[in-house]
Amino acid sequence: MNFCSHCGQTVRFVIPEGDDRPRYLCDDCGTIHYQNPRIVAGTLPVCGSRVLLCRRAIAPREGYWTLPAGFMENGETTPDAARRETREEACAEVALSGLYTMIDLPHINQVFMIFLAELDGGYAAGPESLEVALFEEHEVPWDELAFPTIERTLRHFFEDRASATFPLHISDITPDQRKRFFGSA
Repeated sequence: MNFCSHCGQTVRFVIPEGDDRPRYLCDDCGTIHYQNPRIVAGTLPVCGSRVLLCRRAIAPREGYWTLPAGFMENGETTPDAARRETREEACAEVALSGLYTMIDLPHINQVFMIFLAELDGGYAAGPESLEVALFEEHEVPWDELAFPTIERTLRHFFEDRASATFPLHISDITPDQRKRFFGSA
């Protein structure tokens, strides 16, 4: 950030008085520009013993498989955002069962919130998906998953399914875990 969005003057990246971390500060109008993590909301749609995955048609990770999820919009609740993303990416309606995984990625300023959901009707590839398909556990393209958050959520689901108990899983992904997932790419 170079200029204040309120008055247009140059900003400095400093620790404001009474704060504990650097922020963009406008000395002219006094505005402190806070930057906060972005929330990614989505669903783990289930149909019988299968899960619905989307093959991404957009960057990043175009061509890789993911759960329907994306950035939350202003004015939405997280459940509304999760349902909207599922409609956009998989042309599917879902009934949410509740928050299932919350995964912090502090190194890229994101929080993933995935809701367990029951697929309610049909599905098709939306504009952000190349294709959409239902997978049994042994059919999941594990080596072609787009993000470590998706792999972690799916592994929790298949482990929890054995006991038919689906608790909320809260965790984080470190930069090292992310590097191991993506390899040298």
